[in-house]
Amino acid sequence: MITKQSLKRRAHFLGTKIRSLRKRNNLTLEDLSVRCVQIDPEAGPSVSYLSMIENGKRVPSERLIQIFAEIFQKDVRWFFDESLDDTAIDTAPAAPMSGMPLEPGFLFSESLLQIAIPELLSQTGTTGRQFAHLLIRAHQESSQNRFPDIERAAESVGNKQFPISVEQVFDIAQRIGLEIQWFDKAPFMDLGDDLPLKALVRSFYDAPNRVYLNRALEKTPARLKFDLANHIAHKVLHDGDGARAPQVSGGKTSVRRIDAGSRSMDAKDILYAWRDFECSYFAAALLAPKTPFRQFLARNAYAIDSGDKVDLTTTLVMRRMPSVSPYPHWHYFDAYPPGNLRAVYRGNGIPLPWGNMTMISDPCQHWAVFRMLNTRSNKPSSQISVLRVGDDKRLYCCQSIRSRDAAGNRHVLCTGVDLAPALQSQGFEAQETINMIESSCNANGGSGPIPAEARRQLDSIGRILNIGWIIDGAEKDATIICPRSSSCPRDKHCLGKQPRATKPQIDQIRESVLAG
Repeated sequence: MITKQSLKRRAHFLGTKIRSLRKRNNLTLEDLSVRCVQIDPEAGPSVSYLSMIENGKRVPSERLIQIFAEIFQKDVRWFFDESLDDTAIDTAPAAPMSGMPLEPGFLFSESLLQIAIPELLSQTGTTGRQFAHLLIRAHQESSQNRFPDIERAAESVGNKQFPISVEQVFDIAQRIGLEIQWFDKAPFMDLGDDLPLKALVRSFYDAPNRVYLNRALEKTPARLKFDLANHIAHKVLHDGDGARAPQVSGGKTSVRRIDAGSRSMDAKDILYAWRDFECSYFAAALLAPKTPFRQFLARNAYAIDSGDKVDLTTTLVMRRMPSVSPYPHWHYFDAYPPGNLRAVYRGNGIPLPWGNMTMISDPCQHWAVFRMLNTRSNKPSSQISVLRVGDDKRLYCCQSIRSRDAAGNRHVLCTGVDLAPALQSQGFEAQETINMIESSCNANGGSGPIPAEARRQLDSIGRILNIGWIIDGAEKDATIICPRSSSCPRDKHCLGKQPRATKPQIDQIRESVLAG
């Protein structure tokens, strides 16, 4: 016989367990409600009902407990025992990069760096804009790509409308006093690169309140919305002072080239690069406000091309994922042939497989982003990868897709997650799982099927995180990747022969003297 007291006790433990599961996976009540409705629209609870369940004021139905079990990959019986022994999970990401100690400190004083940095850039041929992008990326990564002040500014203008139409974006522009002018300019071939690319001037801002848009944008509402939102950002954030670079796709026209005798760095380079980032982030937050977009991604299992449904560019969707996802361990790349990385975010410290300032001659070609550059498919592709850097082993899953920019150039967009923190958070031994997958890859020449136990774990992680391409990737062969092919960690070296590691001759002389 179930007494009133036993029912109350049962409700208390159920509510505590559900709240613990929700919080340890960084889900809000709204997130959990969306996930439940996604599985069963009839049985999915409202936010208020979920709150009452967590507070012990309601007992969930048997069907609802089954839904919770599916979301969090638990046995139904787990919800009915009265143990609360699950350890709390630290979901905060590790520091993205291991910094260099600045010693001796006096050499890194502000006055000396102001002298040394421009000379360094000049001697290496690095533009001020490239250097600014590196600084901005470090700022992004240290902030986990989350900038709440910019989010709030965008939400105050857009009122969290989602999805938002082209007409609604034009209405916002008109409301804040922007005037729109159109111009016609076709893409042109930018011959300044080793590999020439087409370039298209999409739009630009003319102070104090005029925006010029290329009519070519009318063919793609997603791009038109983004460019206009980008200029709305400049008006809102900087009062439309006009200190901005034109918005350009392809080529290298947005990067100032160094002429003979000119300075390699100008204060404008840093200012314009930062404003480009700031306005781009604002535009993404305006078109894809955090809460509704997070729920939209949940309904679409974080598919990289899900923006097609609401007229959002794949680039925006990819860059927005780390800012709104409950899971913090993301990265993304936007790669142009032969491998230039136009956009990079490494929230989990993933090494760069290619250098933009000086071309790396031996990138590992097994990275998904490079493999996609050499395919003809335009469909998203998932890949599970074991990344080896010395003795450090990591496990990643990514989804990549080939696309064309506004100028018509082919490039590859790739977004991914670090799987080790997710495995650890669910009680799996991440390093054992990685070793298991690596062994299978080595037994098959560098790429091989994921063993059944590891596949079961990854399938469970994919369902908990609600990222469909983790589940898809686990069904395919995994592959071993590394930062440089010359240091390939595969048992069977991908270049055919393992290069012999040799010490610098000075070190050899020193060691021979000490030994003698």
